Amino acid sequence: MVHATPFLLVLSLAMVALVPSTGKCTLTGHWINDLGSNMTIMAVNEKGEFLGSYHTAVTATGNEIKVSPLQGSQHRTNKNSKATFGFTVNWSFSDSITVFTGQCFVNEEGKEVLKTMWLLRSHEDSIEDDWKATMVGTNVFTRQGS
Repeated sequence: MVHATPFLLVLSLAMVALVPSTGKCTLTGHWINDLGSNMTIMAVNEKGEFLGSYHTAVTATGNEIKVSPLQGSQHRTNKNSKATFGFTVNWSFSDSITVFTGQCFVNEEGKEVLKTMWLLRSHEDSIEDDWKATMVGTNVFTRQGS
């Protein structure tokens, strides 16, 4: 059995390395997404509510891009670990609004990641143009500076 001890130790270490990270992921802070947009989420209160700002790197309008306010909430019972959340961005430079929903994860490298899906609703002048008023997409945010 003495000869099996080094083998069991190596096997145990290998199995620990394969277990996904259980690190905490918190929303508060500065984030950048896969398109280069920046987002800041302020402190999350005891009700799970938060405020912040969003500076998009992309737009479908010809307007000058401006920092826009966001407000949202996260699931209160899970605020310290892999939180599910949603937030709304009320664009300061156009007559559209975007809602995001997602979850906070810790990836294989131990970095926090926000996986999101969004709906962007643009203003249309007539009900006949309603069909083209909503876009859908996904974004992945990583914590800035990490």
